[in-house]
Amino acid sequence: MIRRIFALCILMALNQLTNAQDWANLNYYRNANTLLENPTENEDRVVFMGNSITEFWKNVHPDFFVGKTYVNRGIGGQTTSQMLLRFRADVVNLHPKVVVFLGGTNDIAGNTGDVSIDMIEDNIFSMIELAQSNDISVILCSVLPVFDYPWSPGKEPAEKIIELNNALKFYAETHDITFVDFHTPMKDERNGLRLEFGEDGVHPNAAGYLIMEPLLEQAIALELQKIKSKQN
Repeated sequence: MIRRIFALCILMALNQLTNAQDWANLNYYRNANTLLENPTENEDRVVFMGNSITEFWKNVHPDFFVGKTYVNRGIGGQTTSQMLLRFRADVVNLHPKVVVFLGGTNDIAGNTGDVSIDMIEDNIFSMIELAQSNDISVILCSVLPVFDYPWSPGKEPAEKIIELNNALKFYAETHDITFVDFHTPMKDERNGLRLEFGEDGVHPNAAGYLIMEPLLEQAIALELQKIKSKQN
């Protein structure tokens, strides 16, 4: 399992380097987006925007998506800069009621170069503003705990992730945005990912996703209820 995930991370990193003409990977979901019909009048479409943690979700624990109007638009290895560039194509143009955002860890890993916490925040807040300007409600998720990145060792991410999460939580509280804390129930004594929730220390396994899912389902239900209350 660890070797498979590590190999996928290396493959995704190489793909990013060799795909410079489509840096944000706008083509990744282009065909799928074209085939996806506009939501029906009563459809509670939810788009999941993120990186490999989002993308792998539908493979590691596919039952979570079965029978639901959830659209997964995660791309492995991506940073928030890349997500911002494809946000309109992969979120806004799909006309969801809600977007679930989970990203930022690859920025800290330095996947597209060194960036500050402030730069990560700016990218995320810009996506939130873009969603809200298109009447899309936002669920903002904390970054999962990481002690070290297998593909980018020595970044000392644990405290940086806590700093970023604190900023995201504060923004959510002061802008009436639903915030989901995955970090607290999944961290170990080093503020890394608990081994039982992800063998490589970064990506959740099925047990990890089972921790995340009820927290997120509760948030989605709350957000959809808020939308319906505003419409009545």
